[in-house]
Amino acid sequence: MAIHSTLAISYASLSPIEPQSKPKPKPKPKTKLNPPPLSISTNRSSVDPVQVQHLFASCGYSCHRFPRTGPDGRVEPVELEKLRVALAHSFVVVSVLCKARFLEGEKEKGALEYGFEDLFGDSDQRLVGFGRAVSDCGLTASIHDVVVIPSLRRRGIGQKIINRILRILTSRGIYDISALCTENERLFFKACGFGFDSLGSTTMMYTQSPGATTDNDGFTVTTSGRMQLLVPPPTHQLKLWKKD
Repeated sequence: MAIHSTLAISYASLSPIEPQSKPKPKPKPKTKLNPPPLSISTNRSSVDPVQVQHLFASCGYSCHRFPRTGPDGRVEPVELEKLRVALAHSFVVVSVLCKARFLEGEKEKGALEYGFEDLFGDSDQRLVGFGRAVSDCGLTASIHDVVVIPSLRRRGIGQKIINRILRILTSRGIYDISALCTENERLFFKACGFGFDSLGSTTMMYTQSPGATTDNDGFTVTTSGRMQLLVPPPTHQLKLWKKD
């Protein structure tokens, strides 16, 4: 043991002495920005569909599975009437509001582009976050359309929306709760307590785009955009024309 120790010391004495490098300064921890004063509402009747439409537009969000985009890359705004129906049939609706004075200098991108610049008028409250859930009111529920304006993201507002939805659902005895999310949203929902189903189930979406089909009466069912049209056969059209 003594020989090894001596050899080790000798080897060290023959090695060039390197100057001691200065310790690197520790990186400063990132400070998490706190959100401005907010109010959270679960009153469905107080939700203005026009404000929700504006919020979606500001976030570049579309409720359509395959949204259309314009030449500038902006997604089409959600249809207002369909949005009204969706909100009316939602089991839980969560709105996050902020006073307008706290948003000065943080105008949401999209307001002017989509023509919503006069939407709020003199209102002091702005809709800055939203989320909803649909349910059979007994067994299962799913969470949809969770959005926060870009200027207030990464401040915990999205988690507040999810927590409020979960609290309401679980208080009604509903624990089979799913969330349909993109790959970019997976980490967010994981942070909110979501994970892969322990039963190994997965969500499957209806993706078939039916082509033109003909029924027994000769009528052709064809698609036009997101609509399906029933087109009569040429002979049927000729009979109708003769009757006229």
